[in-house]
Amino acid sequence: MPSANHAAGRPRRVALLGSTGSIGTSCLDVIDSLPEQLEAFGLCAHTRWEALLEQAHKFRPRFVAAMTSEAARQMAGKLPPDCQLLIGEEGLAELVAQPEVDVVLAAVVGAAGLTGTWLALEAGKTVAVANKETLVMAGPLVMDLAMRRGARVLPVDSEHSAIFQAMQAGSPADVRRVVLTASGGPFRGKKQADLENVSVEEALRHPTWRMGPKITVDSATLMNKALEVIEARWLFGLSPDQIDVIIHPESIVHSFVEFKDGSVLAQLSPPDMRLPIQYALLYPERVEGPARRLDWSELSTLTFEQPDAQTFPALELGYEVARRGGTCGAVLNAANETAVSRFLAGELGFLDIPRVCRAVLDEHPYSARPTLSELHALDRWARQEVLRWTRTNLCSVTA
Repeated sequence: MPSANHAAGRPRRVALLGSTGSIGTSCLDVIDSLPEQLEAFGLCAHTRWEALLEQAHKFRPRFVAAMTSEAARQMAGKLPPDCQLLIGEEGLAELVAQPEVDVVLAAVVGAAGLTGTWLALEAGKTVAVANKETLVMAGPLVMDLAMRRGARVLPVDSEHSAIFQAMQAGSPADVRRVVLTASGGPFRGKKQADLENVSVEEALRHPTWRMGPKITVDSATLMNKALEVIEARWLFGLSPDQIDVIIHPESIVHSFVEFKDGSVLAQLSPPDMRLPIQYALLYPERVEGPARRLDWSELSTLTFEQPDAQTFPALELGYEVARRGGTCGAVLNAANETAVSRFLAGELGFLDIPRVCRAVLDEHPYSARPTLSELHALDRWARQEVLRWTRTNLCSVTA
């Protein structure tokens, strides 16, 4: 069904949160390729005001939201005519609540993306979620809010989009399990001894996807897949035992859905985020778009293998958090975000990322039914704990 507030005969109006990131620019590529179907109604970014200003002049949105006062100051008086500048969280709330907005694409990286998604769902919008951290942190609260507000959550992650597409073949009750595929990242086949002195450059050398640095490191540790297990648990209402992970280095099969009768459906496409973005923005319509197509003349072997849980312990953290729920997701996500930033800054080893996440998760004050404010408080606590762990361990190494 089209969005409830979408009028037939005109393009769907998109509010794009995180427009200057990798998902945001891919989304704008889709919009640019499909002007009869899609319109960039509002753009929002954090600090990259030069890129946001350039996008505003190209796409001529009705609204541009700058999340910092400095970015807003830099853009003041430089926007196209009839483009209104909004500022901060209040401006973000005003943007996503606009009655003309048909779909909000939430593409802000990390825990910061929860705010925009929450505000859009409160406004009863269809939200295409490219920010997995939102569901990792607050999956039950987010899905409950969507139900209460009559809003809709659609997946943009390639794996979850694949599951969503394959699930159209049956009812949720017919699903036996889902299988998320993982490329294995740049260190597939390596053992822990091989990863002791991994450099940042090596970790960012992904074999199939071109992504931002944070998600690329997550792919290298398999934390990305751990977070996707948690996301799938809440997005599709599955138990952790119904979610499996398999390594597939070609990144052609994006996920499988196995039904109770034994049928297994998969979604295949080249590794190109424009396809799941387009599917979420136009759901349930399918039209010709800019995404790459499979070259069947070159397609030969598809490889699958089991993940190495000993070398990549982050994956088991994902299953543990999916089983326990409560505050665990917010703590794991915050710990991982901070650990990855310290690794990228050269202050933490590659193998220390899952180690510090394990330590912080074990030490946190667990609550089974937290409020949103409690999750935000634990997010801040977990980040400080990672910094404390990093200082303590650096001191012990250099002493």
